[in-house]
Amino acid sequence: MSTEAQKATRRARVGIIGTGFAGLGMAIRLRQTGVDDFILMEKGDRIGGTWRDNDYPGCACDVPSNLYSYSFAPNPEWTTTFAHQPEILDYTNRVVAEYDLLRSTHLNTFVQDARWDADAQRWQVETSQGPYEFDVLVSATGPLSAPSIPNIPGLADFEGPVFHSAEWDHSVDLKGKRVAVIGTGASAIQFVPEIQKEVSELKLFQRTPPWLLPRPEYATSKLRRSLFRRFPILQKLGREYLYWGHEAYVIGFTRFSGVMKLPQLLAQRHLRSQIKDPALREKVTPNFTIGCKRILLSSNYYPALAQPNVEVIASGVSAIGKGSVTSSSGEEREVDAIVLGTGFHVTDIPIAEHVRGAAGTTLAEEWKGSMQAYRGATVSGFPNFFFVLGPNTGLGHSSMIFMVEASVQYVIDALQQMDQHGIAQVDVRPERYRRWNQGIQRRMPDTIWVKGGCASWYLDANGRNTTLWPDFTFRYRALTKRFDLESYTTLPRREAAEPATEPTPATA
Repeated sequence: MSTEAQKATRRARVGIIGTGFAGLGMAIRLRQTGVDDFILMEKGDRIGGTWRDNDYPGCACDVPSNLYSYSFAPNPEWTTTFAHQPEILDYTNRVVAEYDLLRSTHLNTFVQDARWDADAQRWQVETSQGPYEFDVLVSATGPLSAPSIPNIPGLADFEGPVFHSAEWDHSVDLKGKRVAVIGTGASAIQFVPEIQKEVSELKLFQRTPPWLLPRPEYATSKLRRSLFRRFPILQKLGREYLYWGHEAYVIGFTRFSGVMKLPQLLAQRHLRSQIKDPALREKVTPNFTIGCKRILLSSNYYPALAQPNVEVIASGVSAIGKGSVTSSSGEEREVDAIVLGTGFHVTDIPIAEHVRGAAGTTLAEEWKGSMQAYRGATVSGFPNFFFVLGPNTGLGHSSMIFMVEASVQYVIDALQQMDQHGIAQVDVRPERYRRWNQGIQRRMPDTIWVKGGCASWYLDANGRNTTLWPDFTFRYRALTKRFDLESYTTLPRREAAEPATEPTPATA
């Protein structure tokens, strides 16, 4: 892109930040409703979000394949019951091609600053590719977009390779090396069994063990795929069956924690059947109620830990030397490489530092360590700004794509009502904003995520669960089906908006 092109302000009615499932879902629904005046801004050089970035060995979805797709774009070609990363990324690329989204996508475009201009009634956005103006700005960056690098003394001085699982360095050959893995979350339980087969020694530094259930993964037959292609209703019925089966977990998560005794018994049996060594079994047995932290699925993680080249060190890391890692209990191990399975910035999303509302304050300053959004979508004082997968829309039991589609519907209806009533600006009323978030937090003490006896990434720096939705997902869908205009202050259009420039094709 030329320097002159970078200086020119590009305009569109809607700006969308991010091209994962959330951003693409927003763009598709805009196009389906006849709105082509939008631009997708992607910081990377390809679309795909978390499934582009996370390509570590063994990377796969922990939601059944038939649930992990847009409802309007079912995929009858899933080859396994739990799709792996390459197949999910292929699905994403097919959807992008089908809806011709690349022509509205600006790659290598990192949002550096976004400010609401009250006089122009527009968002002024500065990016690595120059300035933009939008009537409406949608953040679809997702909760798993920014890897969390732990602040461990000596990490920067380690002389061997160090990388996060979401930024896997495929140029590093781990074969025959002594490798330290820090963290035992959803990513680690997938890549540990893969790298265990080739490393000489694997030192797993575990702060808190997770609960695991067996992963019922198997290849889907050609007959099944053929039937899904010829009779889409069969796949739809299968999807409904999976949806309601997973939705049942909400009862134990949010209402009757005693229900979780059954899955915990299943997890305990799974652990006993796969790890025979009593000492190792004790190390990897959680001391909290299942569901308090994310329930993980794996049938090969425990067997990998039981191999002779694996050592589980059941404490966090206190320091890193030039060629070693020391645990908080004082155990030092010499290693050649370090892999960080330390999760993401979920409760302190980076976009919050870059978006400024009507008062000139950032989202981060507004939130003071605890994210909030009305219906997971809007923040008081930030006119015409929407989230797709905002605060308290996360799930611990089902497909986030369901929540994506519900959030997108709310934004779509907002745009349609703004057109219908000649509205230029909507801003959620402060009292509605406060009441909504107070109501969310009042429900949290009774959930398994708070009273289950663990400290999880669901909780923010203030100890609040600002991540998860504490109810059934169909309830959230009902609440976001219609944009409740009465909950917002509005301003009419002052004058006809300038015609938007034609979105330029994707740029590398």
